Amino acid sequence: MNWDTIKGNWKQMRGSVKEQWGKLTDDHLDVIDGRREQLVGRIQESYGVARDEADRQVKDWEKRNKHFFDERAKV
Repeated sequence: MNWDTIKGNWKQMRGSVKEQWGKLTDDHLDVIDGRREQLVGRIQESYGVARDEADRQVKDWEKRNKHFFDERAKV
């Protein structure tokens, strides 16, 4: 997945991320700012799951939201 595209579309994607991981606050999302490793770390911290589990959740989210990673979808 191209997370450079995510960073460019982060404001549009925040809703999808909050829908998936409701414990993440707006402050968390500001810090994450479209960076995958930051997202995995915040999920791990907020939900008390192992890094492998947080990474799996992000991979599942990526699969369900492929349209966000499409270069043509950049706004």
